[in-house]
Amino acid sequence: MYYIGIDLGTSAVKLLLMDETGGVKGIVSREYPLSFPQPGWSEQDPEDWWTQTLDGLQELLSSIDRSKVRGISFGGQMHGLVALDENDNVIRPAILWNDGRTQKETDYLNEVIGRRRLSELTGNIAFAGFTAPKILWMKENEPENFARISKIMLPKDYLAYRFTGVHSCDYSDASGMLLLDVEHKCWSREMLEICSVQESWMPELYESYEATGHVLPEIADKLGLSHSVVTAAGAGDNAAAAVGTGAVGPDKCNLSLGTSGTVFITSSSFRVDDANSLHSFVHADGSYHLMGCMLSAASCNNWWMTNILQTSDHAGEQAKIQDLGNNNVYFLPYLMGERSPHNDPMARGAFIGMSMDTTRADMLQAVFEGVAFGLRDSLEAARQMGAAPESTTICGGGAKSDLWKKIVANVLNIKVQTVEIEQGPAYGAAILAAVADGAFDNVESACKAIVRYSETVEPDPELCARYQDKYEKFATLYPSLKSFYHDFQN
Repeated sequence: MYYIGIDLGTSAVKLLLMDETGGVKGIVSREYPLSFPQPGWSEQDPEDWWTQTLDGLQELLSSIDRSKVRGISFGGQMHGLVALDENDNVIRPAILWNDGRTQKETDYLNEVIGRRRLSELTGNIAFAGFTAPKILWMKENEPENFARISKIMLPKDYLAYRFTGVHSCDYSDASGMLLLDVEHKCWSREMLEICSVQESWMPELYESYEATGHVLPEIADKLGLSHSVVTAAGAGDNAAAAVGTGAVGPDKCNLSLGTSGTVFITSSSFRVDDANSLHSFVHADGSYHLMGCMLSAASCNNWWMTNILQTSDHAGEQAKIQDLGNNNVYFLPYLMGERSPHNDPMARGAFIGMSMDTTRADMLQAVFEGVAFGLRDSLEAARQMGAAPESTTICGGGAKSDLWKKIVANVLNIKVQTVEIEQGPAYGAAILAAVADGAFDNVESACKAIVRYSETVEPDPELCARYQDKYEKFATLYPSLKSFYHDFQN
């Protein structure tokens, strides 16, 4: 039996073929363009997602017995706005998660409706990347398009609709729209009213592992698949990636060191921190999770290596770093502003503490440490709410660095585990498809059978103590610079 996981990313769609034991039998990627119509805007044509997915699937399935494909599911970029008319045609290009045009609408939601009320209704406050501010922007700036809306969808769910003809959305992805009552797993009628959204515009809600239907006969015939191939609702990219690393069940943790960085902590119950510094979302296993999101993580390293040092010798540069915990240089990793815990789009990156004897190795070490400190900010917020994960898995491009994993383990004072198969949301989506097909009773049992670990980095008590002192100093830097950031850019 085979299961397909589809990860709809920001720059490419990744297609993964998994067998019932969790073995990866094929991976195909197809890129599509990203447009920036105005500074700070970020859009894509959903038709590009569809055509590239179909093209990639033909290659993925080219060398297997297609009759053995039993299920398909989805992971992908969250928060994007796909608006459809009464004929299910796309009204305008999708506005993506990293689009920055909605600061006015975000401020309205947080300051006029109020953070406390938003948190009561949805478990979260407004962020510029969320879907609800995009809807308000469309209503204000494109009223003729807004008047044509018949359905509102998230990116991966539009792709799922093209496969199934079903307007569906899973709870984990819906949690990031600011339209879902996360605690009670239903659309918030008050939030819909605030955003002038009719409930009929919203897709039907499912658990991530639930079957939403089957691949449409005409699509199945085109791909050479059986008409009985089941589709699972899927999950937002971080929840799907957490499934792929086995971060399911209570008090599990997954760190992502990708372009952005996330701290993902599972919970058996719904919880909200008083400062709303973390997102409170539904998890793909049917429970809940807390998530802190940094806008720049591994991208900080790419910026330093590519734009500043202008070298691709990552191993050579990292080999120069020898003395962990004793660096006098600090780096604030806010190259694109920051979400968790500061929710400040005006924040910017900064090096602090340089002297005449500062070396390029000190600077790179500061970048690694600064991102780790930023991750710890979110972990500390979760710990204050009673979360107590004893270990964490790690994924993303930054997880390929043994040095960075060692720094993370000691800055966060937690065991860091690497999984044998690290294929991000696509792998988690394939596991969800297997659960929907009935190959496993639930997501947790599927992960116990499929996910295996290859390495564990243990924190060193002496080094943890040194990093504790450095983290306390790091935590004073953003508050000291906040007013400067805002005055400097006004």
